[in-house]
Amino acid sequence: MGLVAGIDSSTQSCKVAVLDSGTGALVRSGKAAHPDGTEIDPSLWWEALLEAVADAGGLEGVSALSVAGQQHGMVLLDASGNVLRPALLWNDTRSAPAANDLVAELGAAELAARCGSVPVASFTITKLRWVRDNEPGIARRVAAVALPHDWLAWRLRGYGPAGHGPLGPDLEELTTDRSDASGTGYWSPRLEDYDVELFGHAFGRAARVASPGRFRQDDGHVILPRVAGPAETTGTIHPTHAGGFDGIRLGAGAGDNAAGALGLGAMSGDVVVSLGTSGTVYAVTDSPGADDTGTVAVFADASGAYLPISVTLNAARVLGTTASLLGIDLERFSELALAAEPGSDGVVLVPYFEGERTPNLPDATASFHGLSLASTTRENVARAAVEGMLCSLAVGLDAILRQGVTAKRLLLIGGAAQSPAVQAATAQVFDVPVQVPAPGEYVARGAAVQAAWALSGIRPEWPHPGLAAPEPDHRPAIRERYNTAAEGIRF
Repeated sequence: MGLVAGIDSSTQSCKVAVLDSGTGALVRSGKAAHPDGTEIDPSLWWEALLEAVADAGGLEGVSALSVAGQQHGMVLLDASGNVLRPALLWNDTRSAPAANDLVAELGAAELAARCGSVPVASFTITKLRWVRDNEPGIARRVAAVALPHDWLAWRLRGYGPAGHGPLGPDLEELTTDRSDASGTGYWSPRLEDYDVELFGHAFGRAARVASPGRFRQDDGHVILPRVAGPAETTGTIHPTHAGGFDGIRLGAGAGDNAAGALGLGAMSGDVVVSLGTSGTVYAVTDSPGADDTGTVAVFADASGAYLPISVTLNAARVLGTTASLLGIDLERFSELALAAEPGSDGVVLVPYFEGERTPNLPDATASFHGLSLASTTRENVARAAVEGMLCSLAVGLDAILRQGVTAKRLLLIGGAAQSPAVQAATAQVFDVPVQVPAPGEYVARGAAVQAAWALSGIRPEWPHPGLAAPEPDHRPAIRERYNTAAEGIRF
């Protein structure tokens, strides 16, 4: 059937995977770095995307492509398609007071019922409130609000400001998908629709959904991207951005976690724990829920189901930071952690190095507990870092299970998942059978699944990646000590 491509525009980099559409086998790939920061000029994502595509050998032979992107990032466009300010990313916490204001004004229960979640600083809706309150001049000029994957897909189709988009700045052509829309805080998984009244409350301006072909008349409304279906083709990539090739279909795209679930072939009953820049635990389920405590955000997935999710700000970097403190590389760090007994001889690390999202403590800091002259060893410090990172995610899984979700299998992914110490500790922290898929770019693979789906109209059932399975070894005492240490941290 030819080739399909998936793009993963993540916080750290842009990755491109070109796969055989019939078998799912990786044919070629490419990558380009993104700069660090919590606010980024979107043009840098665009440049990285083009560089990554070139690194993958271009799009020759590719019949369809889809873009997955980091969720929540706020891209503000004016009527001419210009980006009005650097995009505020999920990890920018300056909007924490705005989140508190929204909860105070509307109530956690109402927000959870309307959008599936209680907004925190990472959500797009809180960033819009922050702009309204702190940059009113920019707020008045906003003509459309997009997410990273929405904007990149729009650009790939040939749209953009004068001189940068051969088809011009047609904001009515902005599209998104249900998974990414559900992370904004103003789209309802239950109703499968935007809550434009909620958007207006947060931003102080009315919104409407993009309508392709509509004559653009400035009615003062902010345009929100049209939500495309999971198997929908939203257009074609403009030949200017495809090496001259014409007719490459573009799928709906997805948020990064939803694309990762597609790439893994996760089904109802599967829980995914992802250890990247952020830590993520999510489950695939057939019905939406609502958690008015704010611990679980109930998002839509990229297939038509739902993806209750809990996210921590501190994951793989906890291990890197602790390894740096100990003056060792990550391989030696894993060896040290494995040399300690499970439970780290009572040493506990609560790993809130950059504040935390779950629980919502943006000003918190990390702290060690249970240190004594006897227990303060390099081995215990290393293992406590591993256990602390995992325990913070286990708190999120507990909250997901309280939503009525059943966990039959835990899939452990992300760069840190390949650490022997992390694999062993995961089987001890979580009371769920653990499987570790072979290393792979599952977000890009999931975007390619979506591209193949748009191409054929049938969701592909590619062979599942190889799996390793640590021996079950649940140790409840690890969680008990962590919970006691974390309970006292409130800022």
